[in-house]
Amino acid sequence: MSDAVTTIEPGDSAAVAAPMPLVAALLRALLAREGGMLAVKDAASGRYLHVDEAMAVFLGRSAAEVRGHGDIEWFDGSTASALRAAEQTALAQAAPLWSEHRLERHGQVREFRVLRLVQGKELGALWFDCAAERQQQRQLQTALDQVEQLQRSNAELRRELADQALRDPATSLYTRAHFEDQLRREADLSTREQREFALVLVELDPAAPDVQAAGEPARALVLEAVGRLLRSGTRAMDASCRLDDKRFAVLLSGVGLATAHARMEGLRRRCATQIVMLDGRELGFTVAMGVASFPHTAQTLPELMNACEAALVQARRRGGNHVTLASIRLDDA
Repeated sequence: MSDAVTTIEPGDSAAVAAPMPLVAALLRALLAREGGMLAVKDAASGRYLHVDEAMAVFLGRSAAEVRGHGDIEWFDGSTASALRAAEQTALAQAAPLWSEHRLERHGQVREFRVLRLVQGKELGALWFDCAAERQQQRQLQTALDQVEQLQRSNAELRRELADQALRDPATSLYTRAHFEDQLRREADLSTREQREFALVLVELDPAAPDVQAAGEPARALVLEAVGRLLRSGTRAMDASCRLDDKRFAVLLSGVGLATAHARMEGLRRRCATQIVMLDGRELGFTVAMGVASFPHTAQTLPELMNACEAALVQARRRGGNHVTLASIRLDDA
């Protein structure tokens, strides 16, 4: 017995018919794998001519019961109208048409992508459930949202770490080096725009005997309280720093002596009434302040610092718990 090779010539009708069982088998395998359903309708009337088992189960009838009936018998009027409208669109064009439908059956909402194709008097439709696709989309969106949130958190953490590097851990105020940078920038801005700013030196008055007796724990609590009051008593464009164990500095952007004095007087009163609790004991503290402004009391930063220092000395001489203004330059009058 010898092997024979059959050559199929183009246009051979037998060659066209022969593969159809294979095509049908492949289609059934595809529908089974993708959870799809098959329906064939009369193009003119929209009545079912054929449905596969999956479609019959979805409609809740046997395939024989479905044949000869239309969608109005299985769905509400608006759904049936939407399905028929999609079919009419498919009838109006020669190419296959994809559409999406959201259907409710037995209290359950399902979403489908439907491929329709008209051939002769028949309208074929392949239905594919979008549940898995929608689930994947939701999972992807959730993952993307989580990545975005993580990026925002990382960016915020980097900003916090960078900010912490510029702050004193005991008071959360800026370090002296960073404060001096801000002071130089403010002086440059003031010179260019011809506007004032104020500098304040703040010094803790000698501690009361009960605070001295409490030692380091009380000192730490007082420093923390001063830092909190300075942060809450200044604006975002201002800056406060810790100079040493008992001194602080405040930069008040864009304000003159009178406004600076009013604000610092309010801060002095809050310090004087602030109560620090340690082991059930109430510990109080007060501060002395010297206020100077640029350029009215000084025209260079060293002169400004000296003017503040002189005003602070006057505040201490008055017994502390006092705000003193630096003298205004007479040659500017």
